[in-house]
Amino acid sequence: MVFVIQTALELGFMYALVSMALFLSYRVLDIADLTTDGAFVLGMAVSVSLAAAGHPFLAIPAAMAAGALAGFVTAFLQTKMGVPSILAGIVTNTGLYTVNLMAMGWSSNVNLLKQETIFSLFKKTGIGGGWYELVLAAVITIAAGAFLIWFLGTRLGLSIRATGDNRDMVRASSINPIFTVTVGLCIANAFTALSGAVVGQLQKSADINGGTGIVVIGLACLIIGETVIGRGSVRRGVLAVLAGSVIYRFIYAVVLKTKVVPIECLKLVTAVIVALAIAMPTLKAYGALRKRRWAASRKKGGQ
Repeated sequence: MVFVIQTALELGFMYALVSMALFLSYRVLDIADLTTDGAFVLGMAVSVSLAAAGHPFLAIPAAMAAGALAGFVTAFLQTKMGVPSILAGIVTNTGLYTVNLMAMGWSSNVNLLKQETIFSLFKKTGIGGGWYELVLAAVITIAAGAFLIWFLGTRLGLSIRATGDNRDMVRASSINPIFTVTVGLCIANAFTALSGAVVGQLQKSADINGGTGIVVIGLACLIIGETVIGRGSVRRGVLAVLAGSVIYRFIYAVVLKTKVVPIECLKLVTAVIVALAIAMPTLKAYGALRKRRWAASRKKGGQ
C-alpha cells in the first residue's frame, strides 16, 4: 500500500506539469493546444537521448527548449499563417512524430541501461531516503508552479492573461497579441516537455507512443483539481492542477489495485469524465431551466 501511495504521488507531481501547461494554454490563453501529446514525447526523447549520451542534467533544459520550439511552431501557424488553433496543434503534433523519431536515433524506443539519470544522481546525496524520487519530482514541479505564478504576475504575464480574456481589447491597448500568444504557447509546451523529460528519466526509457492521450489526462487532472479547489486566482489554479493530478493518480492506482474498471477501459472512463466535466456548466444551466419550467407548470396546475 505504501508503494502504491508513493508511486501515485510521484506520477501525480510529474504529470502535474502537463496540467500546468494546459492551464496556461486552455484556461489563461483560451486556446485548445493539441501539441501536448507530441511535445510530451519530444521532451522524453530529448531527455533520454542526452542522458544516454552522459548528460542527464543538460537533458532537462534541452528538452524544455525543444518543447518551446514546438510551441513556437504552433503559435506561428496560428498567428502568421491563419491556421485555426486546433488544426495548428494537430499539424505540429503530426510533424513531431518524425522529429521525435529523429531525436531517438530513428528508433521507436530508447532505453537507459547503466547510464546515470537525475534521479540516480540525486539518490547518491542521501536526501529523502527511499522517497528520493518523490522529493525530486516535488521540487521540480513546485519550482515550476512558483515560476508560473510569478511570471503571470509580471507585466508580460498580465498581458498574456488579458489576451486570453479579450484579444481585441489587448490589440487596442497597443499590446501585440501575436507576441503574447507565442510566448504563452512556448512556455506551455516547455512545461509539457519538462514533464516528459522527468518521466523519461524516471522510467529510463522513451517510447514514440508514450504521449498518446496525455492531453486528455492533463485536462482530467485540471478539471478534477478545479472541482475540488475551485477557480479564481493564478495561485489557486496552480494549486488546483497539483491537487487534481495527485487525485487522478490515486484514482488510477485504486482502479488498478481493485480492478473495479478493466484496465483496457480506463482511458475511455477518463474521456467520459473530461467530457462531462467540461459540459457541466451547460448541464447545470439545462437542469436549472428544467427546474424552473417544472415549478412554473406546477404552479399553473395548482391554479
